[in-house]
Amino acid sequence: MRKALTISAIALASSMALGGATTAFAADSTASPSPSASASASSTPKPAHAALSVPTSPVKPGDSVTLSMEVPDGSTNLSVSSSALNNVKMTDGRGVSATIADVKDGDYGVSLVGTGPEGQKLQATAQLHVKADSPKPTPAPSTVQLSTDFGRAGDKVVVTVKTSAKDASVKSLAFAGGQVNLKSDGKGTFTGTATVAQDVKSGYYGVDAYAGGKKFDTVKFSTEGKSTPDKKTHVNPHVNPDVKPLKPSDHKTPRGSVNTGQAPVGYVAESTRG
Repeated sequence: MRKALTISAIALASSMALGGATTAFAADSTASPSPSASASASSTPKPAHAALSVPTSPVKPGDSVTLSMEVPDGSTNLSVSSSALNNVKMTDGRGVSATIADVKDGDYGVSLVGTGPEGQKLQATAQLHVKADSPKPTPAPSTVQLSTDFGRAGDKVVVTVKTSAKDASVKSLAFAGGQVNLKSDGKGTFTGTATVAQDVKSGYYGVDAYAGGKKFDTVKFSTEGKSTPDKKTHVNPHVNPDVKPLKPSDHKTPRGSVNTGQAPVGYVAESTRG
């Protein structure tokens, strides 16, 4: 009886020893990757690094800018886009040229996309700071004003020009010297005094106004010249050079008359009766 139990115990111990070894082997085989799993993992492309560089200082509309890229060798289908860029061109190597669009102040995103050498997707972004110039105010139109629109020879006429230009003047054949340079008050108003020319004729003359060397207006000015005798109707008095004034010593004093050199009024010469 004891012998039978001993054999059974040995058999059981042997069985347990074999079973434990089998279990350990199975665990080891599960932890090792299968050939199919390794092949699947190696076929998935690794993510590729890509970067985009833009000017760090502010740019303004109309500027030409150059951007640079960092992508793996062999990358394809590369393109750069942004609402702040016009005329984007990919240059040789890894550069990009573009023109800043007519946009307002602000930060604008710039995007790079493409395909890596192993077919993976490439993508990178950057921020472009645009500083637009403040719009220049539209200057007010230049104006000219005369203190009077009529004058005679020698009359004074005050001329006033309002303009944003640095100088102003007027020209006219009605004014002495033909041109009058105006003086600025430093606030956009130019003034000067014109004198109507002495030889001006009656009629209408144009007064051309200039600002910054450019004519901007012409105003009408009427004149009245000096009156001159009409040669057709004017008659000079006739003087006989042979007639000389009577000397006092040659005067004869009639009887009953005062020596005036003239015969008395009502004087009648005496007649001789026969």
